[in-house]
Amino acid sequence: MINTPLSEQIRISLCGLRNSGKSSLMNNIFEKEVSIVSEYAGTTTDPVTRSMELGKLGPVSFSDTAGFDDTGELGELRIKKTKDILDISDIILFITRVDIEPTKEEINFLNKLKNSNKKFLVVLTFADKNENEEKISLLKDFEVIKVNNLTKEGIPELKNKIIKIGDEIEYEITPVEGLVKENDFVLLVIPIDLAAPKGRLILPQVETIRDLLDKDCGVLVVKERELKYFYDRIGIKPKLVITDSQAFSKVAADIPEDQMLTSFSILFARKKGELSYFIEGIKQLTKVPPDSKILILESCSHHRQADDIGTVKIPRLFKQMVQSKVEFEFARMLPDEENLKKYYMVINCAGCMITRNRMLKRLEILKKNGIFSINYGLFLAWVNGLLPRALEPFEYEYNLYLKK
Repeated sequence: MINTPLSEQIRISLCGLRNSGKSSLMNNIFEKEVSIVSEYAGTTTDPVTRSMELGKLGPVSFSDTAGFDDTGELGELRIKKTKDILDISDIILFITRVDIEPTKEEINFLNKLKNSNKKFLVVLTFADKNENEEKISLLKDFEVIKVNNLTKEGIPELKNKIIKIGDEIEYEITPVEGLVKENDFVLLVIPIDLAAPKGRLILPQVETIRDLLDKDCGVLVVKERELKYFYDRIGIKPKLVITDSQAFSKVAADIPEDQMLTSFSILFARKKGELSYFIEGIKQLTKVPPDSKILILESCSHHRQADDIGTVKIPRLFKQMVQSKVEFEFARMLPDEENLKKYYMVINCAGCMITRNRMLKRLEILKKNGIFSINYGLFLAWVNGLLPRALEPFEYEYNLYLKK
């Protein structure tokens, strides 16, 4: 659990009115104090997220959110953060008191849940109190779990229901799902440069290695400088060569032209987002008008090196190969829709540290506003003249790129 990033865990969110028992429920689920409990409304401000092992679901994360009836200017900001968490959640626990009549906010929220594609459970707290008839009538058609936060009655049943719902969730595909089969041999090219973390590999590399081993494949890992030496001597043609996108040019020069090749970033463009949408964006690179604004969108915080890929390399290559008269801006979160409209294109990182739900929500907003979007890996393949070759493992997207 400790080593499984949040981006790979099922996200479960607790939501409801202030003082509905969310934080007490969170503490009871974890059997320790992880959220502050108080009789005063609005104690929970920023979402509190913690991970745990939950039966056969493995590592999952729970987020305790601010009440969606919060008030004032700060309250609006808290509600916005709550909505952001709900957008990327796999399962929502709607927490409501059994002894209080339903409010307008609760009725509206429940209707939104009904009309969404989210998996959700209704949790009736304060089960030791007298039931409110209107509340029970409102919830008669929903699956309801009653919980007494004082005695912990109902907590085991709630956990079992979450596990059951977890079986219905559509999981992210694995990095090489559908690309290899048992006993295939795959060669990975991993540069060790200034950007590489000391003593370890980055997440897409680790996940890809593990996925290949889980699929009973043979794996050889080399740096780009040793690639040609080992490729010429292994005596077996790899089913696939996967490289860091920044080494595309060197790798392509050192292997035969008929060797199937792609990159970790392109694998994650498919795993986290929508590869076909990015390809439509790539086709727009020959049409970028002068004076366009381009947004480079990263998904995590990291120490930027002198030759950082997002803030230095890609803008430099873009001006050299695409359009010299453009203005770049950089962000780690998508701007609000009003500010978003000024951009012609958004260039996304691989997104390895965010969930697929969050990435798809981001792409949905970009589509809605008519903004083109591409991915680091696809862009670097394009500038190195390696499209459609780098898409060859993905038959549909390969043909989509060729289609005029």
